[in-house]
Order: sequence, then C-alpha cells, then structure tokens
Amino acid sequence: MGLGRYIGKKALWYGGALLAAIVLNFILPRLVPGNPVDTIVSSLARGGSVTADQQQKIYASFVSQFGLDKPLWQQFLIYLNNIVHGNLGVSFSAYPVSVNHLVGQAVPWTLAIQLPSIIIGWIIGNALGAIAAFKGGRWDSGAFTSSLLLSAMPYYCLSIILLYFLALKAGLFPVGGAYSYGLSPGFNMQFITDALHYYWLPFLSLVLVIIGGQAVGMRSMAIYELGSDYVNFSRGLGIGQGKIVGYIFHNAMLPQITGLALSIGTMVGGALITELVFNYPGMGTLLFNAISSNDYPVIQSITLIITVAVLFANFAVEVVYGIVDPRIRAAKTGEK
Repeated sequence: MGLGRYIGKKALWYGGALLAAIVLNFILPRLVPGNPVDTIVSSLARGGSVTADQQQKIYASFVSQFGLDKPLWQQFLIYLNNIVHGNLGVSFSAYPVSVNHLVGQAVPWTLAIQLPSIIIGWIIGNALGAIAAFKGGRWDSGAFTSSLLLSAMPYYCLSIILLYFLALKAGLFPVGGAYSYGLSPGFNMQFITDALHYYWLPFLSLVLVIIGGQAVGMRSMAIYELGSDYVNFSRGLGIGQGKIVGYIFHNAMLPQITGLALSIGTMVGGALITELVFNYPGMGTLLFNAISSNDYPVIQSITLIITVAVLFANFAVEVVYGIVDPRIRAAKTGEK
C-alpha cells in the first residue's frame, strides 16, 4: 500500500505538471513577434509573380486554413483535441505536410544520438568515478581533472572543437550531415555504414560531456560514503571489503539515478544545438527551422515531445527511487 500511495501521489503531481506544460506550450510560441502567414506570403511575393490582390487572397486563405482567424480559446480547444487524437497538425511553413510526418522523420536521428549517449555515458562515467574514488592517487587526480573539464564544457563548444580538429584539420570524419548525398535512407548495409561514418562526431561530442558529469558526481558520492561511520563500523566488525564496497556503491548510486533523469533534460537542449553544429537532420534542426518561420504546430509538437520525455523520465526515476530506497517512500507517504 505504501508503494502504491507513493506512486499515486507522484503520478498526480506529474499529471498536473503536464497540464501546465501543455498550456504554456500553446501560449509561448504565440508570444514570439511576427505572423507565420506573413512569412509565407512574403516568400511567395519575392518571385514577383504574385500581385498585391493575390497576396491578400493567399493571406486570407492561409489564415482560414490554419485557424488563426478563430479566437485564441477556440484555437486552444482545437489544439487539445488534436493532441488527444495523436494529431500534431499541419506545418505552416511546409504546408500541406503534416507535423506527424516531419517529426517522424526527425525523431529517429535524435534518438540514435541521445539514447546511446545517455546510457553509455552514464555507465562509463559512474564506473570511472567509482574507480577514481577507490584508487585515489594519480589515477584520481587525472580522472577527476579531465572529468571536471568535460563536465564544465558546453555541448556545442565540444562539438565545434571536435569538428575543427577531427573533421576540418585531420579529415577523419565528414564536416556535417547524416549521410552522403545521393543515398536514400534505408535498412541496408551500404546506408548504415555510411551513416555511421557521419554519426561518430555528434555522438562523441555528447557522450564525452555526460561521462565527465557522471564521473564527477559518482566520485564525490563514493568519497563521501568511504568516510561514513557505517563503513568504519563495518570494518571494525571485520566485514569483508567486497561487502562494504557493495554498501558504498548502493548508497552512492542513489543520487546518480536522479542524475540519469536530469541528464535527459540537459541532453535534450545540448543535443538540439549539437545537431545544428553538425547539420544533423534531427529534432534540433527541425525546431530551429520552425522557430525561424514561426511554425506554431511544429514548435508546439517538438516542445511537447521534449516535455513529455523529461517528465516521464523523472517520474520513472521517482518510482525506482521509491523501490530502491524505502526511506524515500516512507518520507513521502508518512509510513512508520
């Protein structure tokens, strides 16, 4: 019952946070100066083949089709109805292409970079931090200094450094893109091999930063646990070193589980900018283009997906935390 109450309270809290995020997700893009229809009409008028009367008719047609002539509250209800039915709307700038299609093309590229970066970086970073804490000496000094440097470096900064030295100077990797011109995406060995060649630089720029951050956190927690009273008491009782290390690792890992969820939020922002640096066709590039053209449906869809991913990750970690550490569950539910 205690675990059920704990999960229920967390679910209510995150449900409220999601509702607030949905409202803000609708309002904030509309606070950006400019009208998306003006951008579309002006781009059509640059060719000189559209008269002033035709521009007015095109403007009125797009405003009606996009529903921008309706009151804001009606637009919001339409937005909620579309979300419930899994319809992300139609892109303004790429009309009549659906947002579901655009997002469906971009999400696999972003997931291909982010998920391996988060998982591999979390595992290697925690292992490196734990080893540095236990070994000490020069190993600790070298690992801590390099990890601190990597963790303090912005994702896009490391991306530019790797791009300059490994792509421009050394010529080991392509300078941008996701695959060679002339190839069509598909599950065949030729395309996969080519895409992997473009994949490594964006992947390294993300995984190195998260390794540094996780290593610094794990090292600090392990050193703190090594000096705890229960460790000294256990050694005094003659408990084996292996069992003590297990206790230390278990307690030091609890904050790192939270760090795993938090890294998703920070990686989302970092990965989106990284995609711009490498011209990678993921969510970051799509979001940047949508903001440039005030494409409300695309902006709303991407930010909503990011919000849901971050909230779900944090909720999952809260649940795991309550299972792993009963003290957290008892504190939240009032158990004795």
